Amino acid sequence: MKLTKQTKILIIGLGVMGGSYARALTKQGFSVRCITKQQEDIDYALAEGMIAEGTTETRAEWIGSADLIVFALYPLTFIAWMKENAHLIKKGTVITDVSGVKSGVISEIQKLLPEGVEFISAHPMAGRERSGVAFSDDSVFKGANYIVVPTEQNTEEAILLCEDLGRALGFFRISRLSAETHDAMIAFLSQLTHCIAVSLMNCNDAPDMEKYTGDSFRDLTRIAKINENMWSELFLLNKNALLHEMDAFQKEFSAFRALLEAEDREGMKEKMRHSTSTRMKFDKPKGSTAP
Repeated sequence: MKLTKQTKILIIGLGVMGGSYARALTKQGFSVRCITKQQEDIDYALAEGMIAEGTTETRAEWIGSADLIVFALYPLTFIAWMKENAHLIKKGTVITDVSGVKSGVISEIQKLLPEGVEFISAHPMAGRERSGVAFSDDSVFKGANYIVVPTEQNTEEAILLCEDLGRALGFFRISRLSAETHDAMIAFLSQLTHCIAVSLMNCNDAPDMEKYTGDSFRDLTRIAKINENMWSELFLLNKNALLHEMDAFQKEFSAFRALLEAEDREGMKEKMRHSTSTRMKFDKPKGSTAP
């Protein structure tokens, strides 16, 4: 199956990410249906012109007629939905997700697939600190990274379809990673950074600090405005990899503290030179709108 404007797309879960997918795909000329829990979210999406149709019911005919289903659900909710409703998906349908953890999720979902249905996992490396469809914004995909996570059970056709979806959404760079590599990488690049931001906001409760802060503190703690339900679930699903990265960070922070305590200026300067050099690799390419 190839992604065309005739592809029947169903999004399940109309939060900030599902809504952003709907906005982007509708703008590209796709007809998008959605199933989600709250009627007010459907009403908002229809009023915004983000979807063609929406319902809060698990409509068998919508699920059974979809060519491509995007699950924009928390990982455990995704698994629970599949246990109850996977039999409604027709043979030949490709399903994908937006989950931030892959190893445990992919293996569980693949066990639940009906015959002839293929699951190709993906991770859009973009988002907002706020939750809910009202905060959806497809502009976050411009310049962002999109990771496809194939397994031995995936066909090249489905992998290419998932990559085409990333391009249709407007992502800047599309990559392939194994589930294990993805989860190890995401523990450092995403989950650890959220842990640091949360810890930083919790380590000093002095009053009125917001009156005196500068942009550096705001930049560093932007992601401390966190969806506690989603992120606690993701942390636990990737516990071992995240603990490994937390230990490595704690070791490095302790080493820098020791340099300060010893008044080792040259040692601190060397750490700073190394961090500056490494950070420059993450700067967006010229001409890109990457955040």
